[in-house]
Amino acid sequence: MIFNGSYRGSSFWEMLQVDASHLLPDFTALAGDGSVQIPHGTTVLAFKYNDGVLVAGDRLATEGHRVASRDVQKVFATDKYSLMAISGAAGPCIEMARILSVELEHYEKIEGERLEIEGKANKLSQMIRQNLPAAMQGLVVVPLFAGYDLRRRTGRIWKFDITGGRYEETDFEATGSGGLYAHESLKKTWRSDLSKSEALRAAVGALADASDEDRATGGIDLTRRIFPIVKFCSEQGMEDGSNEEMESAYLKILERRANGNGGARA
Repeated sequence: MIFNGSYRGSSFWEMLQVDASHLLPDFTALAGDGSVQIPHGTTVLAFKYNDGVLVAGDRLATEGHRVASRDVQKVFATDKYSLMAISGAAGPCIEMARILSVELEHYEKIEGERLEIEGKANKLSQMIRQNLPAAMQGLVVVPLFAGYDLRRRTGRIWKFDITGGRYEETDFEATGSGGLYAHESLKKTWRSDLSKSEALRAAVGALADASDEDRATGGIDLTRRIFPIVKFCSEQGMEDGSNEEMESAYLKILERRANGNGGARA
């Protein structure tokens, strides 16, 4: 199908705004008066390691005080060299991640080259700003965005506020209901020269600390075999964290706690 609209730029998001605004997601009608519980994603984190950047999230989604889902996905690859981790109202968050992925693919097809990593963060910022009316009614989208900068040859991380303001973090960041506890855990375990395996253990430790203090954050569920989503992004592209390594790291944490040592070092 050929789309004969008036927009001639390379942004899929702007094309929808100009020529097909009725197709843009509008979640304001779902906010209502607060009587309807909307599933919310909780804790996500991102940090740099020696080859790039790691992004991770627990799997629990909540509706008020009840479990909405035990295995929701909160980390999305938006292209080969960038990721978005979601926290906030699950529906709008997931929709935004999917649209950003299409936006970046569309740009590459039209322009013949990938958008720079900072440009990708700007695109997400614009989408979050468009969601502000829904956010003011409780459907907040608070993502983390990270990726590998091919020009600078390093990982980069951004956090956002509900108005679309974006702020680059130099080391690590965590958000969501358990974000404070994950952030404090990373203060003790993060180093700029972490290897990939050390980075995975630090991520598992931070999520374990968050789940221990925050009831809306899901830890590793060994009975159901539910593990966090952990993704690495480096010059070689995207790679998923190993469930076996996560299980091993988590069992060591449980062993230390059982021995009275505490902490989340893996």
